[in-house]
Amino acid sequence: MKAIIFAGGTGTRLWPLSRKKSPKQFEKLIGNKSTLQLAVERLLPDIKHQDIYISSNYLYKDIIREQLPQIPKENLILEPEKKDVAPAIALSLGIIGKQYPNEPIAILWSDHLVKEVSVFRKILKVASEEIKKNPNKIIFISHKPRFPSVNLGYIHFGKKLRVINGVSFYEFKNIKYRPDEKTAKNFFNSEEYAWNLGYFVTTPNFIRQTFKKSAREIYDNTENILSHYGKKSFYGVLKANYGKVKSISFDNAILEKLAKQKAIIVVEDIGWSDVGSWEALKEALESHSYENVIRGKVYLEHVRDSLVYNYEDGKLIVGVDLDENIIINTSDVILIAKKSSMPKVKNLVESFSGTKHERHT
Repeated sequence: MKAIIFAGGTGTRLWPLSRKKSPKQFEKLIGNKSTLQLAVERLLPDIKHQDIYISSNYLYKDIIREQLPQIPKENLILEPEKKDVAPAIALSLGIIGKQYPNEPIAILWSDHLVKEVSVFRKILKVASEEIKKNPNKIIFISHKPRFPSVNLGYIHFGKKLRVINGVSFYEFKNIKYRPDEKTAKNFFNSEEYAWNLGYFVTTPNFIRQTFKKSAREIYDNTENILSHYGKKSFYGVLKANYGKVKSISFDNAILEKLAKQKAIIVVEDIGWSDVGSWEALKEALESHSYENVIRGKVYLEHVRDSLVYNYEDGKLIVGVDLDENIIINTSDVILIAKKSSMPKVKNLVESFSGTKHERHT
């Protein structure tokens, strides 16, 4: 089995730690490791370093090599410019498919936390065996929702099809990307919807054929690029042509058009969290909602339900009589905001473009 971890996002919701030059997946958010390093670590030893690929932007080549020296350099698939997920998947699985067209591959992401690692590994193993038998299918690895999130996609699943080694497979009905609050509550209460994590097990050849059928513009552009793979001309052709297609998500380009019989669903609790924002990171690390989550030199008194991260060893953060706050201290920025106000931070950071504050982004 192969695995590819996508690590190309910029992560403005984790500002000021996550910046354009060093996005969230490379920062040490949990312990002394980045979420990218953790994403690789939880695949081992079932999937070896030489079978793990990293898809990212060319800008991050050096930091990936520094953090993951055991991943072969030829396993880094680097975009010359940032596009959405669909072109990145088409390119990456097209390259891997040159050598391994029908081998099971797990499509994963670099900015997540998975607490139930043994369950996750078992799912990957069982899904791999299932895809070996059915190479023209895709298996969604979804998660039982903990709350009615409006920031995640959902998968509508049907009847249970079979159970293999304790892993249940369900029929696929459809997907819904980021519902409104009322719809999310209905999904949560129905118990027929699961969070779509963006985790899939399939084969490169199946993905190639789905792009050919459902996203012909991306398919044709990618095939032109791949015709130069292994030649000196490859990077020049990639750089000149990769940006010609529109940015579109994998959900919109492929999954929303997927025939129901081509997909099956695993619904499980793997202790998954998207740590793409400070409030999400707090939810992932806390043992109860009113607990404080801290890092670095921090002293709190009469403080509840707050996250305080201090990245300066020579400075102490003291907080008194605070509730539901996010406080982040880096060498050049201090962020102080209510948890409920964090969506405004992304808009604020984006507004810095072209101003004297841009160097902080």
